Amino acid sequence: MPTEPKISKQDIENKIRVLQADISGRAADKKQSIVAIGSIALSVVVLLAYLVGRRGGRRRGSRVEFRRF
Repeated sequence: MPTEPKISKQDIENKIRVLQADISGRAADKKQSIVAIGSIALSVVVLLAYLVGRRGGRRRGSRVEFRRF
């Protein structure tokens, strides 16, 4: 019967380090994408708020004419 090799503490630590490095790399890539998407979304929200406020100001604003006699 073949005997299975024993797993040492060092083997477990090495495997965890490899997994942690992989996860850290993926997180860094995703972070850049999320920041880019968030900044674009924020820009769109600010632009929409400006346009809606401008439109509302035109509707509620009164026009006053000054005439010289």
